[in-house]
Amino acid sequence: MKKIGRDFYDRDARIVAEDLIGKILVRRYDDVTIKVRLTETEAYIGAIDKASHGYGGKITPRTKIMYGSAGHAYVYLIYGMYYCLNFVTEGEGICSAVLIRGAEPIENMDEISMNRYGKPMEDLSKNQIKNLSDGPGKLCRALRITKEHNGKNLVGDEIFLEDDGFKAFSIEKTKRINIDYAEEAKDFLWRYIMCK
Repeated sequence: MKKIGRDFYDRDARIVAEDLIGKILVRRYDDVTIKVRLTETEAYIGAIDKASHGYGGKITPRTKIMYGSAGHAYVYLIYGMYYCLNFVTEGEGICSAVLIRGAEPIENMDEISMNRYGKPMEDLSKNQIKNLSDGPGKLCRALRITKEHNGKNLVGDEIFLEDDGFKAFSIEKTKRINIDYAEEAKDFLWRYIMCK
């Protein structure tokens, strides 16, 4: 199993978003290790993308992490209750990131289940199992990722990626969702979904 280094993130967000599909996201805390396989991502590029939080060169306390060096986490809160995990891409001074929209649990399912629903896997319904981590807010809850992880180093030991060489899938490129306000950017095919 190969741990992914910083160079992986230091590229165009669209390339990173597509290359993230199939990779393993590892989350460690206390004596726990959780692993999920990434199945859905979305790219955001501030210079040309009206859906980006940093569009038009906007630098705020919230967005400044996106202008930092590649390979760090950008975590924000939506609707006052759901955290979203993003990976900062490209070089210093370039506003670019990838939203992690969904993943399939592959290791330590009971811990994921307890984080999401407060009960072990054996007590979940089929619908609950299907919905464990298939959305950005669900994923953050399943992995215990909160605002305190904003800025975390993605090549450290707490949140990082591994590549096990898994390639048994194709990738569908579609429009991103929930960004109708973004004018022409709402039609960019910057959402990447694993298809088996």
